[in-house]
Amino acid sequence: MEQYGVTAQEAYDEFNKHKESSWKDVNEEFLKPTEMPVPVLNRSLNLARVMDVLYREGDGYTHVGKAAKGGITSLLIDPIPL
Repeated sequence: MEQYGVTAQEAYDEFNKHKESSWKDVNEEFLKPTEMPVPVLNRSLNLARVMDVLYREGDGYTHVGKAAKGGITSLLIDPIPL
């Protein structure tokens, strides 16, 4: 950050823009037909989702709290029916 003369908040905001763009790319690619079985793709996508939930507000892996547990439960155990 010091190298480019930006604040921590500016770097954080820019990182989040890239992260949101990457999620759009992942979701778009997931919807395209492929020879890879969907259950395999789902496992990879679910792993990425869990990592996003765990690290969204800091290190949720090391400091697991109710928010992280609730997020994972709602993401994988109680998904929204389509």
